[in-house]
Amino acid sequence: MWQAFLNIWKIRDLRNKLLFTLGMLFIYRIGSFIPLPGVDQAAIQSWAESAREGAVGNLIAFVGIFTGGNLGQSTIFGLGIMPYISAAIIFQLLGSVYEPLKQLQKEGPAGRQKIQEYTRYATVGLCLIQAAFWLKFLSTPGTAGGEALVYAQYLHGMGKAVFWGCGILGLTAGTVFLMWLGEQIDKYGIGNGVSLIITAGILASMPQAITIIVAGFSRTGGDMSKPYGIDTVIFLAAAFVIVVAGAIVITQGQRRIKIQQAKHTRGRKVYGGQQSYLPLRVNHGGVMPIIFASSLMMFPSLLLSYMAQAAFAPDPDTAGLIHRGYWAVVSFLAENFMNMNGYLYAVCYIALIYFFSYFWTSVQFQPKEVAENLRDHGSFIPGLRPGPRTAEYLETVMERITYVGAGFLAIIAVVPTIVARMFEIPFVVTQFLGGTGLLIVVSVMLDFVQRIEANLLMRNYQGFLGGGGGGGGSRIRGGRS
Repeated sequence: MWQAFLNIWKIRDLRNKLLFTLGMLFIYRIGSFIPLPGVDQAAIQSWAESAREGAVGNLIAFVGIFTGGNLGQSTIFGLGIMPYISAAIIFQLLGSVYEPLKQLQKEGPAGRQKIQEYTRYATVGLCLIQAAFWLKFLSTPGTAGGEALVYAQYLHGMGKAVFWGCGILGLTAGTVFLMWLGEQIDKYGIGNGVSLIITAGILASMPQAITIIVAGFSRTGGDMSKPYGIDTVIFLAAAFVIVVAGAIVITQGQRRIKIQQAKHTRGRKVYGGQQSYLPLRVNHGGVMPIIFASSLMMFPSLLLSYMAQAAFAPDPDTAGLIHRGYWAVVSFLAENFMNMNGYLYAVCYIALIYFFSYFWTSVQFQPKEVAENLRDHGSFIPGLRPGPRTAEYLETVMERITYVGAGFLAIIAVVPTIVARMFEIPFVVTQFLGGTGLLIVVSVMLDFVQRIEANLLMRNYQGFLGGGGGGGGSRIRGGRS
């Protein structure tokens, strides 16, 4: 493996791509610390610390996990790449139900380029809407539990107009710039640019998690100020390794269906007859089911948080039956939903993961189209007639492996919550033991390593897995390094 790392720097083209990618990510991290004008950073940081365990804090942490933004610091990259992701998902879903977009997708590179252009325009529109909502939240007194999070001179008159103009322009330009960075990485770097930006944002919080464990570590772990003992640290390290290994297995897992190519006789020669495999991914939906489920679960948390603050505790002597019943229901639901530690929250979360796993698979995988493509290319599944019978078989197999994949996703999704509740560890630490962030990091880094591996093997260098020819160091004749 170390030889593979050395080989990366021997190949000029690969070295330049890697350095360019690291440079773009470095620029992204610098921009993550440039604040919005007019926002009281000390006040917003204090509010973010106090709201960390609440529903709004969970929403901010969730948005930051898979967008690369940081609303808790209110920087120019506060929205992250989220509007672009949302626009891309919208057009991807519309492409399966809206006929004009279907026709554009079938046109090849030109059609995809047109859809990409529409996605950029939709990104700007979503940026304007989301930026307006966020600035409204910052500038309205009482929404953050106290005073407004903006300096007083920007709350009225001309100052307010300047703040809103600069804020919307800054947040929109920040997201558009991140979108441009991602496209530059796709073009001149290595890896998927948007995914790497999200991964960099997730990994940026890892030093904070390590600092929390180090600050609270003691040999026995009995002190209130230092509650983490050696057993806790060993458990966290072992759980991290096991969960990462499980995430790799579920990301790479496939069900391979044997495909037989029909034989063709031309003159005295027989062509075809080879066997191949149709790979069906166990986790066909990737990280999207968890993202959709987490997004929906935030709405009841925010709603119940507002209802719990608005409702008054009933007086046992004067309160009526309806008032006491309403308070009991709100208290029970708020206890189970607001801090993501309740059993009801976990059950609903798992149910939504299963639902969106099947939904996303049904959108992305079309058994009828796959069966028709196999038939048109003269291939078939042994023992099955081409056409509807093959489509029915593929649908049955996909339903079964999706059930297993959704189960793995559900386990990985609830592990951070379970560990945080059992061992009283902050969520900023346990988020690296599962959930959306871990799956994104694992899938992106696997894709990144595979691209580097392909570049090494293409030039006859040994890869990370020991493949390649030339004894791991020779080059193809005429190749440059």
